[in-house]
Amino acid sequence: MKNRRVLKLLFYLNLITVILLVGYKTYLNLLIPDMEALHTSQVDRIQGTIVPSEPFRFAVVGNINNSVGIFEERIIPMLNKASPDLVVSAGNAVSGGGEDKYKALQGTLSHLEPPFLLTFGENEYDNFGSFRFYDHFGPHFYSVRAGSSRLIFLDSTGKTTWRWQVRWLEDLLSRDNSKARFLFVGHPLFQPDTETLFADEDDFLHPEEFRQTLLKLIEKYNIDMVFSANLSLYHERQYHGSTVITTGGAGGLVLNNENSFYHYVDVQVSPEGEVSHELVRLEVGQHPVLKQLESLWFFIYSLFYAGYVNFFLLVALFLMITVRLYSAVFLGKDYYPDYDLDPQPWLDKPMRVAMFTNNYLPFIGGVPISIERLRKGLQALGDKLLVIAPSYREQPPEEEGVLRVASLMDLGENSEFRLANIFLPHTIRKVKDFLPDIIHLHHPIWLGSLGLFMARRLKVPAVYTYHTRLEHYAHFVPLPVLLFRNLISHALIRRFANKCDAIIVPTYSTEEYLRIVGVKKPTYVQPTGIEYQKFQQVPGEKVEALRKRLGLGDEKVFVSVARLSNEKNIDFMIDAIHSLRQKTDTPFRFLMIGDGHQRDRLQQRINELKLGEHMTLVGSVPPEEMATWYKLGDAFLFASKSETQGMVILEAMAAGCPVVAVRSSGIDDVVRDGYNGFKTPEKQEQWVARVQQLLENDSLRREMSDHALGFARDYSVEKFARDVREIYALALAARDKKRNKNG
Repeated sequence: MKNRRVLKLLFYLNLITVILLVGYKTYLNLLIPDMEALHTSQVDRIQGTIVPSEPFRFAVVGNINNSVGIFEERIIPMLNKASPDLVVSAGNAVSGGGEDKYKALQGTLSHLEPPFLLTFGENEYDNFGSFRFYDHFGPHFYSVRAGSSRLIFLDSTGKTTWRWQVRWLEDLLSRDNSKARFLFVGHPLFQPDTETLFADEDDFLHPEEFRQTLLKLIEKYNIDMVFSANLSLYHERQYHGSTVITTGGAGGLVLNNENSFYHYVDVQVSPEGEVSHELVRLEVGQHPVLKQLESLWFFIYSLFYAGYVNFFLLVALFLMITVRLYSAVFLGKDYYPDYDLDPQPWLDKPMRVAMFTNNYLPFIGGVPISIERLRKGLQALGDKLLVIAPSYREQPPEEEGVLRVASLMDLGENSEFRLANIFLPHTIRKVKDFLPDIIHLHHPIWLGSLGLFMARRLKVPAVYTYHTRLEHYAHFVPLPVLLFRNLISHALIRRFANKCDAIIVPTYSTEEYLRIVGVKKPTYVQPTGIEYQKFQQVPGEKVEALRKRLGLGDEKVFVSVARLSNEKNIDFMIDAIHSLRQKTDTPFRFLMIGDGHQRDRLQQRINELKLGEHMTLVGSVPPEEMATWYKLGDAFLFASKSETQGMVILEAMAAGCPVVAVRSSGIDDVVRDGYNGFKTPEKQEQWVARVQQLLENDSLRREMSDHALGFARDYSVEKFARDVREIYALALAARDKKRNKNG
């Protein structure tokens, strides 16, 4: 209850924050004018109030650095109270040249009553800020007449060539008749007398030729005062009658010692050109905690000024948090299945089922075989099926109930995944015309995504069978392997599954995986069926004929069925067979059934280890002949860790083969260690020991063979189809209940 109250409080706080953000942004856009050549209006104000026959005062500030707590809240009130005729920034009025910093400075300067002028300094130039300064304020170097005095501003950043500025400055001064002259250059001309913390050569005016030329002009034309910023301190020295000041205490970080403190400089000018100045020190520093809070506030403050992109990102963030909190607080959740669903009305009539898959026959693999068995089983129960699958070169010319989709990219005949053209209107139209009651998806991408789209468009339930551990297929994806394996694959499964109405998994271990990654939709454990009776009807003479054709004598035969691909871990078995050969005198032969893109490399590995007499890569075997090949085996060997069920293991058991497999999610629920086979960690020594045990112990092998037959008997295709059909009916019943509830 207490946690719920906290969540409610957070929800309302976020809701209020969103309202305030939108309101404040509206206020800023209505009341804050755009910046364009602000110096023009400021010069008009200066020349309209300062006359040559009267004295005037101006204040010089350096290193404002977008300070709110010091400059805006402390120094600006002091300046407004002191009423100088103008305020000059000696450089670094912004903390950086980004648009948000310039817009925030505009908001700060709007509190200043006297007119202002800015020096183009290092921070104004930073982050492509030069064109923003030019647009918002004016030229990077310029001159202003104030009464009987002249204020001259130079660009010390290197944006404008110093030779051009020197030529312009000398031409200006040679014709100038003002009685007092003030020069503002962002970088200091002299290093302070005392050591300056954190200062380096780049903080001072360079190149040296520019500095020396400028000093000669200062001496030649009797510049009264020179102001710079760029260092967080106050420093003053005389140079041939000129006062040279570095002022950097208007808001940036200071050390609060005898040289580095918050301040500004007050300059008085008489009609006769007599100049005096006074250092005005702000005695109170800023607490470090308040400084951090100011930085956080300025970050938020500047976001408002940076335009709509950052603003909408900020609002979207708070809205996302608000929605999540609303879901956690106000929406009730029922974590138990709905036991009131009645699937019977749907079970009593034929269903129309559309299946979407990224691979299908004639490609031989676990998913196509599983789909084909389910299709036949459902058709035997009276249902109407439409399989939407990629096209293949060797597909049958006519297939009832199969809609082939042309491929955008042919990755080769041995490729598991084909890039079917999901954008064809013809496909969408055919699925619509089929009028499915339910859509069954067998992959979370590509044609699976099209199937999910069609389910939403036709308003029918989408059922997804989790066949494949995507993280083990990272080597097929044009993305960084670790990124796909550890993040993208799991997020993709979670996102797709949670958009479906029901999930089918073949084993309890895969159901646990889906819960761990965050799948919350109803999940049903339903192993894929096998044609059990087909394995019992293989004639003995057919098996003997195959033995003769393969040149087999009295040796024991190991069989394995897998695609010749990295994720199937074939290299592990090759090395294990090489080890077994050295440990036993019992003759054996290992037949590896299946094909794939790694075949040539694996055959080369077999040849290197001289395993030709013990291991054979058989290649593809037609599905109708597989039962005979299984019957040929005395045991079934398996090392893949990418399976969600390992249907070939059940088929091997249906043929009476005990199994030795590497422990993984698809193996644990099927192989009962010591009963119908052995499962070991992926450690060659342990795996080889179990294989050797079955090879040399005839009585143990016969006992496990009987157990394997009994275990596989419960996984018939007929039972598989009936169970899946009931899952369909439950999904349809849930959809109807939800539709009736919503009116």
